[in-house]
Amino acid sequence: MSKTHQNGFTLIELMMAVAIIGIVAAIAIPNYMDYMDRSKRSIGMALLQELAALQERRYAQNGAYITSNSDLDKLVGRSKNLEGSGATQRVVSENRYYQVSVSSVADDGGYTLTAAPGPAFNDPACGDLTLDALGVKGRSANGSDAMPLEQCWK
Repeated sequence: MSKTHQNGFTLIELMMAVAIIGIVAAIAIPNYMDYMDRSKRSIGMALLQELAALQERRYAQNGAYITSNSDLDKLVGRSKNLEGSGATQRVVSENRYYQVSVSSVADDGGYTLTAAPGPAFNDPACGDLTLDALGVKGRSANGSDAMPLEQCWK
């Protein structure tokens, strides 16, 4: 008797391969999405910290902070992407993940920088990131999807 050798996969082997791919995808895809969100968030944090450093430099030179969006061009000059004009002027990150605005803090001469996710990034877990003249970090997200402040600024 001669045995004939068949080429190909059995149904069991194919089902095992599909199951393994499904398990790997179920773990890898959410982790990758979380990594991408943290990466984009770090761009906003870096931009906030850079603008805070420019604010401190301006304060050392002029004795006052920039507290109005219409004056952002005086803070960043031509070194950053500015969008809008007047009260709607914003500093935009290179990849458009964040738009940063500035506001004054009532009666103490300080400022608050707010990085709002731009059109290229939706961040319900942290929302807007904030940094003020005292170095206090914040976020605007609340509700069941909100992450703790420490996680947002990690």
